[in-house]
Amino acid sequence: MRLIAVEEAFSIPELDRRHPAAGDLGAVPIGRGIARHVAERLPDLTELRLEDMDRNGVDVQVLSLGAPGLQIAGLSSAEAVADARFANDYLAKAVAARPDRFAGFAAVPLQDPEAAAVELRRAVTELGLRGALVNDHTDGHYLDEPRFDVFWSALEELDVPLYLHPGAPPLDHWDVLEGSPELVGPTWTWGVQTGGHALRMLYGGVFDRHPGARLILGHMGEYLPFMISRLDSRYRTMDPVRPLAQLPSHYIGTNILITVSGVPSPAALAGAVLSIGADAILFAIDYPWEETASATTAFAGAALSEPDRHKIAHSNAERLLRL
Repeated sequence: MRLIAVEEAFSIPELDRRHPAAGDLGAVPIGRGIARHVAERLPDLTELRLEDMDRNGVDVQVLSLGAPGLQIAGLSSAEAVADARFANDYLAKAVAARPDRFAGFAAVPLQDPEAAAVELRRAVTELGLRGALVNDHTDGHYLDEPRFDVFWSALEELDVPLYLHPGAPPLDHWDVLEGSPELVGPTWTWGVQTGGHALRMLYGGVFDRHPGARLILGHMGEYLPFMISRLDSRYRTMDPVRPLAQLPSHYIGTNILITVSGVPSPAALAGAVLSIGADAILFAIDYPWEETASATTAFAGAALSEPDRHKIAHSNAERLLRL
């Protein structure tokens, strides 16, 4: 069975040199061992990565620029546009060298939404990339803001998805984190922040204005598939400022899709399938931050029908990304 992994990070040494502080994840607790492991594997596209894929039966990785990508605090519009073009050209060359093993998501300079739409069109129509990935907010701007409608229109017109990933610099301090650094980052805060960003889009009417748009959330949907009934029940009690055309549950599983990245849990996958259906779920690893073997073993052990297993393993990605 073909296996396509759709949230797999890479880095570009030249971009790292341009922005040496960008890779500092601040208060996120990361051990020295995993830091070395990741630093060694992020820029590699020819040896360690392919060996890991072969050993664990992964046929294709969909590559994306690792966090924070272009969501660097204070990055100017001009810098972001130049970095996006450089990153996307670099990625397109890597994919062209191994089109049997790699595809890619574009980096987009959301510091300037019109420029982001232009770069997305170039990346998809000229370079053959399959969508875009951004790392949460861009300098405190969230994608429900009307200024980003031009970018959503481009995504809809090109019929490609946007992957919303955690990793932008934090905007504020949460008192609940005081004295508990373990909660910072992938353990808890990133999921809440990214899921919250997705809910801003949903409640802000992005998917009513752009019904053909597709948003992908990693990490088993950043909690959202398991909140659907509560979202609906609480929406019924509201007098919303911006009424939705449908209940919130309508958009999760249609406009909002998820991957299993970073959550190697057959139980969680079973719950997600029951909640939003296998048509809305894609396989992913979160390489090199997560172990490929853990992801593939958990997926192999999940109690899925054969049609659902094939959908999640490869056919949803083939359909969505036209692979």
